[in-house]
Amino acid sequence: MKINIVGKNYAVNQALEERVTKKLKGLERYFLISENDVANVLLTSYPTKEKIEVTIPTKFAILRAETSEADVFNAIDKVVDKLKDQIRRQKTRLANKKGNPLYEAFLDYDLLGEPDPADEIVKTKSIVPEKLPLDEAIAKMDLLGHSFFIYTDDETDKIAVVYVRNNGGYGLIETE
Repeated sequence: MKINIVGKNYAVNQALEERVTKKLKGLERYFLISENDVANVLLTSYPTKEKIEVTIPTKFAILRAETSEADVFNAIDKVVDKLKDQIRRQKTRLANKKGNPLYEAFLDYDLLGEPDPADEIVKTKSIVPEKLPLDEAIAKMDLLGHSFFIYTDDETDKIAVVYVRNNGGYGLIETE
């Protein structure tokens, strides 16, 4: 895996680069990441905290996590732990469903932008909803850590949205 580290209001030094590289290379033990995959790391400095965002688009899935801490080295450890937890949760979930094709490989898709608190559209994405069964759509949504996922239902051939309900569980919106 190649690692691309970018600092925003932050000077990336050799020690920091080595720490990030060492920690992210450790993920290769848990998930199939090829040497051609590029891990994008964004380090941002704020007056009271350091923020790290990691996105690893692989052939099978898009791994993404972010965290903020007072110390950048603690933030690195925490974001890698979040990525490991993401991998573990999905592997456990898929292992419980025998014959699930997602257990062997996840399919690629675009990340949806995070909503902006200022009620103005700051980013627009176009997606081509993939034809999936409901359980695969839920697995993809959970892997990304998003609260909703748009897909084409394989049973009805119509666009559907699965989402996480505030009081627990999942909801499904079907179109007519």
